[in-house]
Amino acid sequence: MTAMLDIQGIESGYSQVQILWGVSIKLEQGKLVTLVGANGSGKTTLLRTVCGLLNSWKGTITFQGRDITKLSPHEKAQMGIVMEMGATPNTARAEYSRNVDWVFELLPRLKERMTQKAGTLSGGEQQMLAIARGLMSQPQILLFDEMSLGLSPLLMMNLFQVVRTLKNRGYTMLLVEQNVQMALAVSDYAYVMEDGRIAAEGEAKQVAKLESVRKAYLGI
Repeated sequence: MTAMLDIQGIESGYSQVQILWGVSIKLEQGKLVTLVGANGSGKTTLLRTVCGLLNSWKGTITFQGRDITKLSPHEKAQMGIVMEMGATPNTARAEYSRNVDWVFELLPRLKERMTQKAGTLSGGEQQMLAIARGLMSQPQILLFDEMSLGLSPLLMMNLFQVVRTLKNRGYTMLLVEQNVQMALAVSDYAYVMEDGRIAAEGEAKQVAKLESVRKAYLGI
């Protein structure tokens, strides 16, 4: 099966500092893939490179068979690649209304906060709002970058339940997440990143059983 998003040999970084060294990952349509690794291992750098926020120094990024390596963030967003769920709705009025209804069904707390300014929402509510904005753009691929960072256990569980629901609805997603145990539990496939390189990969349940992963991220 041809990958929906195929990232091959990507090298990238900031100014003269190289962070990524030949990273290759694939996303199959309708699958939830997680990327785990220690802070500073290059996970967010990879997402930023995929979205065009950073230039790729080497390698290719292919979306549905098309080379998009050099496209701008705006061009990639218009194709449906959404990072941080920050896209702007661009749908017909009737379809927009249906999307709003569904998003409120998925994230009922946002409906309760309709009259509230985004800046006054709690951290968890702002994460929900970010997810809602991304869903309104009808994305082809969702890229989550540390969505549970700094949240209470209850809000974190709520967000992971949202991810499960999106997975069941067939969304294609790439998840970078500090809570490795939860991320591996909900994902289909996983990659482990160390020092800007892919150190291991496999079915998420199998990756969770790797001794190196259990000791480094699961505390067992």
